[in-house]
Amino acid sequence: MTATAKSDAPARTYTITELAQEFDVTPRAIRFYEDVGLLQPARSGRHRVYSHRDRTRLKLTLRGKRLGLSLAEIKELVEMYDSPADTAPQLQAFLEVLRAHRVQLERQREDIQVTLDEIAQHESRCQRLLAQLGARPRKRERAPA
Repeated sequence: MTATAKSDAPARTYTITELAQEFDVTPRAIRFYEDVGLLQPARSGRHRVYSHRDRTRLKLTLRGKRLGLSLAEIKELVEMYDSPADTAPQLQAFLEVLRAHRVQLERQREDIQVTLDEIAQHESRCQRLLAQLGARPRKRERAPA
């Protein structure tokens, strides 16, 4: 197929339902991303019509959310993706965002480890005190329904 024939073909579009099913998100989430400017569907009467560009932007948005990025960070990176400029600035910006999130997650992991260590110390202390009292640790009882 020649490039001319390929460009004559109508571009693939998507409905909100198709995107929601493909990416396992709700239509409401997709509308929210539209409201914050991440997606810009066309309209056909009362219906939204999403382009391949919108589909790609939704995919990048969801990937950014999985990485723990804020919507503002995602929007900045997605808009860089759309720009015709060299990719080096986009990659550098993405690396900076990833580094910042790595630092934050490592700090959270350290905090969680400290908390788990404290819990283990309290559990050990309680078990020793119960042993001194001659009592056996009880299993947690269910609260009445």
